[in-house]
Amino acid sequence: MNSFKNRKLDIIQYENLQKFNDLLHFTSTRAGGVSSGNYASLNLGRFSGDTQENIQENFSLFCTEVGIESSQLHLPYQTHENHVQVIDEDFLKQNKSAQAKKLHGFDALITNLPNQCIGISTADCVPILLYDPKNKAIGAVHAGWRGTCSQILKNVIETLTKNYKTNPTDLIVAIGPSISVDVYKVGLEVVEAFKKENFEIEKIFQKKSDKYYLDLWTANKITLLEAGVQLENIEISEHCTYSEHERFFSARRLGIKSGRITSGIMIKAQSEEY
Repeated sequence: MNSFKNRKLDIIQYENLQKFNDLLHFTSTRAGGVSSGNYASLNLGRFSGDTQENIQENFSLFCTEVGIESSQLHLPYQTHENHVQVIDEDFLKQNKSAQAKKLHGFDALITNLPNQCIGISTADCVPILLYDPKNKAIGAVHAGWRGTCSQILKNVIETLTKNYKTNPTDLIVAIGPSISVDVYKVGLEVVEAFKKENFEIEKIFQKKSDKYYLDLWTANKITLLEAGVQLENIEISEHCTYSEHERFFSARRLGIKSGRITSGIMIKAQSEEY
């Protein structure tokens, strides 16, 4: 059950993050926007190929619903790598152009600043939100197979630890809607890539009729556990974007030129707690 009121917008929240009154978090879906075709209707992909007018209107609708200004929302230009950007006071002091450059080429953002919403965009890849309630720090991660394979979550947790003294055992993590192992067929080169990174292949791949299917949820959960995150602190939404394509955008089903959902997280200032 989410805490947002507009029934035109279908917004997902996570039980393990909803326990914290100082947090705003969300994952968008397709409903309630102005875009059409493969972008219908709430496309929040700034680099998706949709018209800028539609994208801006969709963000306006969405930000109004979740209660933030568009200037508070920071989204990177993702490149399927494992680099982490810190949103700090120096970042905020820069103009929009300089900020955009600093957001280019990153698939994860972290911050400890209140009222700054960090997010990522997905359409089958895995959105992951992290919260350190002890040190008041957050992370938003885009983990496709390449990012998962290169253990982007390990980099994120190490960066949280370095910058904010996060203890992984304190982290609360939500793994959001993304493509499921039931339908995520991949080539042998993907299997080999994970093998090279010392993943236990039998735990993250299913083989059916000589075809391999990748379980991104389990692969990322394994990385979290190995980094010290507690099993009971990990929530997996189990929504498959490909199978539930009428509710979520799926690049595999709709093509690259289609919409994106956005997942975000923000620490609310003390005066905004409810």
